[in-house]
Amino acid sequence: MLPLSKNYTPRLLHGTAPWHLLAIVTITFWGTSFVSTKVLLNHGFSAVQIFALRFAVTYLILLAVRHRQFRCESWKHELLLFICGITGCTLYFWTENTALTLSPTSNVSLIVCSSALLTMIFGGIFYKSERLGKRQILGCLLTFTGMVLVVLNGKFVLKLSPVGDFIAFGGAIMWAVYSLVVRQLNDKYSALFITRKMFFYGSITSLFIMLIERREIPWQNFAEPVVALNFLCLTVFSSLFGYLIWNKVLKQIGTVLATNYAYAIPLITTVTAAITLGEHITAVAIAGAIAIVAGIVLAQFKRK
Repeated sequence: MLPLSKNYTPRLLHGTAPWHLLAIVTITFWGTSFVSTKVLLNHGFSAVQIFALRFAVTYLILLAVRHRQFRCESWKHELLLFICGITGCTLYFWTENTALTLSPTSNVSLIVCSSALLTMIFGGIFYKSERLGKRQILGCLLTFTGMVLVVLNGKFVLKLSPVGDFIAFGGAIMWAVYSLVVRQLNDKYSALFITRKMFFYGSITSLFIMLIERREIPWQNFAEPVVALNFLCLTVFSSLFGYLIWNKVLKQIGTVLATNYAYAIPLITTVTAAITLGEHITAVAIAGAIAIVAGIVLAQFKRK
């Protein structure tokens, strides 16, 4: 790591350490969600059914927790939350899952995780406070390189699949749009209200897609403990706590730097798959893991 000069100060020492820890907790939830999703797919659920049902249940839980305020202060804010719901929930998961049926998993993982780079670029363009210094940009690029190594896991084979790759890139754009739009609302509403409204719009649009799919939901499979447990993990940890915490993290440490943690999601997924599914981790993936950690730490140092 580059030596620190007196012109740089670690953000971790200025009261934001808890939020960085919560960012790590959140991406851990999201990284393990791929394994839970795979379990549900293997038990007869379609990808659309999985994210539509988890969004609906999450919204009902949030509604039970806080149901006093239903509307935003203005229709503009309501529109922004609608955009957050369809980009950060519905369209993101729809594009990602659709791309997985058309392109290799490595392609999809690499392209979707490029959302952090897109957020860094557009965040710097639209928000002066989100512009990064050279040290932070270097950290982001190092983290991105580590993510590539983890995803490839020693198999340097990428096959072009134009349609699937294009849809996956659409997912990256959707997440970047959500991250930048929700930034405008964090100072006006609580994270709980924002998350609830997001899942309201995400639920409506996702259920609409599920109806178009016209596939019978295997309700009886919820009687199996493994199905119920994994659906509970997706709903409570990945959706409820994940988005609730993430929206707060975006406000506290900045959209660009927070999104940089997303590069570690493939690492969490790889480790979880190795533990639960017995998948092999290569030396290349280990080197990628080191690069991810080093890049995230380096990116957190901001010029005074």
